[in-house]
Amino acid sequence: MAKIKMLDLFAGCGGLTEGFLQSNHFREIAAVEWLKPQVDTLRNRLLTKWGVSDANESVMRFDIQEENYLFNGWKNNELYPDGKGLDYFVNKSKGIDVIIGGPPCQAYSVAGRVRDENGMRDDYRNYLFEHYLNVVNKFRPKLFVFENVPGILSAAPDGTPITTKIREGFESIGFEILDDLKPAKFNAADFGVPQNRERMIIIGVNRQAFDNPRQTLSQFYYSLMPSLKVCQKMTVKEAIGDLPPCLPVLDFGLRKKRISHTTPVCSISWQVPRYSSLRDMDTFRILEEDLASGRNEYNSKKISELYEMKIGSKSPIHRYHVLNPDEPSTTIIAHLYKDGNRFIHYDSTQQRTITPREAARLQSFPDDFDFLGSRGNVYQMIGNAVPPLLAKAVANAVYELIGG
Repeated sequence: MAKIKMLDLFAGCGGLTEGFLQSNHFREIAAVEWLKPQVDTLRNRLLTKWGVSDANESVMRFDIQEENYLFNGWKNNELYPDGKGLDYFVNKSKGIDVIIGGPPCQAYSVAGRVRDENGMRDDYRNYLFEHYLNVVNKFRPKLFVFENVPGILSAAPDGTPITTKIREGFESIGFEILDDLKPAKFNAADFGVPQNRERMIIIGVNRQAFDNPRQTLSQFYYSLMPSLKVCQKMTVKEAIGDLPPCLPVLDFGLRKKRISHTTPVCSISWQVPRYSSLRDMDTFRILEEDLASGRNEYNSKKISELYEMKIGSKSPIHRYHVLNPDEPSTTIIAHLYKDGNRFIHYDSTQQRTITPREAARLQSFPDDFDFLGSRGNVYQMIGNAVPPLLAKAVANAVYELIGG
């Protein structure tokens, strides 16, 4: 059977695309992303791993809000190189079957709404799904996959639940989604990802492509996805324990150059530690040894007290967390590009936070997946990505609906 043709919107560095391509049932026709390091990374991956020869053109760096140019192409744009537009690639492939993507989730996340003084009500990203919807309406795929955070269930920036707007919008163009979206919440750890990461996987089916759209939705959520869950969840130690250690450096001359740990000789990219102060390293050691000993004395209250003692100021939240080697990781987030204090390596001899490669493994990216950009860029794109193994499970379920 010919491979199923797909578009990826809000593609990031390609976590969704990677999982769909790993299933061996799909091929990428085009993708849209506006951040340059993410675009460079996805282009490189498609060229070097998946043999997509036109990836430098078909992965478009562009703002999805400028729809006229997005569809028809653009020239002489001050921000973006010339592009052919989605119409060119979709027409060249004689249509597409599936659209995948995850509009930016910051406006929907509960944590983001708590931190923002207006509860993210004024954030333009609340309504980027409308551009996703317009692309779906333009190309009429058989099915779409819309990934986001569970906070979308409670988001209501203008008083109306955003899920109501999404449902009504897609229904108005002939696509069916669940009335109650609670079954659309999945934990990535159930699909082999060494991380507890809850995500919404909202699929919409074209009423003209399926005889019984409601039955199709039910099959995806209640039969296919549950059948793809793993029996045993992967732990942090199983995921990163074999990577070479990054050991503390106490040499003053090296620390003056902001080198706090050794960088091991390693054939795998990005096993590179970030700089940690001596104060932070001592904090990490205290918490790592507490976890390893089994005492577990440092609860939230004691961690807050430790923070106050070390930093000299109070914090309303505890800012440190050591990853338990015997459990899946906590949710990897883009905040990693600022600091990794909530992602401390469990080994007390290393006294550090996780490297980009360790974060990538906890997101289930394969070791040959290279990330292009600065270390901050890489932490950010990894934290924002869809775990490829979760995406692969979704891809296999979608394949059963469309071509199985």
